[in-house]
Amino acid sequence: MGTALVYHEDMTAARLLWEDPECEIECPQRLTAALEGLQQRGLEQRCLRLVAREASEAELGLVHSPEYVALLRGTQALGTQELQALSGQYDAVYFHPRTFHCARLAVGAALQLVDAVMTGAVRNGLALVRPPGHHSQRAAANGFCVFNNVAIAARHAKQKHGLHRVLIVDWDVHHGQGTQYIFEDDPSVLYFSWHRYEHRRFWPYLRESDADAVGQGQGLGFTVNLPWNQVGMGNADYMAAFLHVLLPLAFEFNPELVLVSAGFDSAIGDPEGQMQATPECFAHLTQLLQVLADGRVCAVLEGGYHLESLSQSVCMMVQALLGDPAPPLSGPMVPHGSALESIQSVRAAQAPYWMSLRQQAVALTAPDAALVLPPGVLCQERSALPEEMQAWARPHKALAQDKALTALGKVLYLLDRLLDGQVSSGIAATPAPATAATLDVAIRCGLSHGAQRLLCVAVGQLDRPPDLTDDGRTLWLNIGGKEAAAPSTFHVCVPLPGTTGGFLNCVLALVLPLAYSFQPDLVLVALGPTHGLRDPQAGLLTALLRGPAGGRVLALIDEESTPQLVGVLAGVLHGEAPPSLGPFSMASPEDMQALMHLRGPLEPQWKMLQVAASP
Repeated sequence: MGTALVYHEDMTAARLLWEDPECEIECPQRLTAALEGLQQRGLEQRCLRLVAREASEAELGLVHSPEYVALLRGTQALGTQELQALSGQYDAVYFHPRTFHCARLAVGAALQLVDAVMTGAVRNGLALVRPPGHHSQRAAANGFCVFNNVAIAARHAKQKHGLHRVLIVDWDVHHGQGTQYIFEDDPSVLYFSWHRYEHRRFWPYLRESDADAVGQGQGLGFTVNLPWNQVGMGNADYMAAFLHVLLPLAFEFNPELVLVSAGFDSAIGDPEGQMQATPECFAHLTQLLQVLADGRVCAVLEGGYHLESLSQSVCMMVQALLGDPAPPLSGPMVPHGSALESIQSVRAAQAPYWMSLRQQAVALTAPDAALVLPPGVLCQERSALPEEMQAWARPHKALAQDKALTALGKVLYLLDRLLDGQVSSGIAATPAPATAATLDVAIRCGLSHGAQRLLCVAVGQLDRPPDLTDDGRTLWLNIGGKEAAAPSTFHVCVPLPGTTGGFLNCVLALVLPLAYSFQPDLVLVALGPTHGLRDPQAGLLTALLRGPAGGRVLALIDEESTPQLVGVLAGVLHGEAPPSLGPFSMASPEDMQALMHLRGPLEPQWKMLQVAASP
């Protein structure tokens, strides 16, 4: 199970034949720059290369009218002046005698990728195509787009592979209005788009690009628009949009396939977007999508007009698809006020249709309460404890036995390998009575041996080491405490939720925002005795925590853990998708109340918790 890369050099054939400053940025060099970047980094060689085929006219007819397909077929015989005249009938479009061939290859590449993923030939992949597709409508070219590649791929997946739920994530900086129009009354396709909007002052200047456009008829709630009303949105804004809007809806929708309209004009440097998200951010976004649909993610190139930014961003996405850890995000993780206003608007518009948002809306508007409050490696090598670590171990009676001390040696050996970069992540087992003591020594070792900021996510009845200080270097998060409490902004406890919805709320609305705000360079995940997590929950939590620290995650588990749990954790640390959580169920009022008590008082310190702009 690998990653497919679908491409055909003929897709560089179509080009602009007359002067048009608006259209000249959609050029063949977009594809060659992206492909050369993949080749230079050795990423193309790690993928399964598939040569794109032409889509049939019957396949084009899954979305487009016969008359429109016939019109495009006829462009092959037109001269330059006729092509220019026809192009002028559409908004921001140019035709070339090879456009019909190129556009059929772009659709065919998307369909090949879907087939490869759905038949199990590969786990995921990228179709590197042009022309792009998400503006194209049933009978109209628009915005450089001829055929709607992703929309046809979604219809194809439903028809050929019998799928009932397809998620389309459109992170291009322009609104994919063509895709929206095609699926706006279809509850089997959940369409999410963020886009530069600026209160309708940015192309395509549509009222229906705003947050309150949520679909029609049976499709109400299945169109999700997140408009950016300022330029300069960055990593924190994009991550907040995923954590607080897309992922809660996606988990509730439970897609069988994820299609990405992967436009990189939303990356830093692009003249169209004027945004500030770095290429690394797209590795994080991709990694977050890979926990859905059993990892079945098919990305199809859309926009992206700054060649270097496009190339770097494509490479970051492919690295994530291959299972490589995402590099840590740079810069402060503080969303812009304008971004939070947009997030607040879309959550309010979607709340009537989604249980997860409706519950959060009720909880988060309640009165504030007083705060009481590598590969995966199973290490077997032994290593003698240095005097420094022996001194840390001596106060712990639980580490007095040889068995516990031996296990500690293995943990610390693996931790050193993590910190010096020899392995990217790992799993270590410890006797149940010694879990808390081992965790204490591991934290000390991590901080002493190079970790600047260490996040510890302790699951179960595990107390924070008493002499761990709030010096800003450690953040202790306990899932499974008796009550919701935050003795400090660096010490947070929350009860283990009892439902799927409660667990997802806890992870998406608390754990990940805290982790991305803190920006650790090492994450310890400790599953204490009787931790209470099912294997899929443990897998999802560990998979999502790969992101904040660039993949440097050490999972501590009970030596009596089942082989199934070890296999799940090893898989997700390799970049595999975690097992499905199963059917979505509502969070209990008690679980929502616990989150409410914590989030408000913690928000001033940890800005990624915010879902609304400050008054």
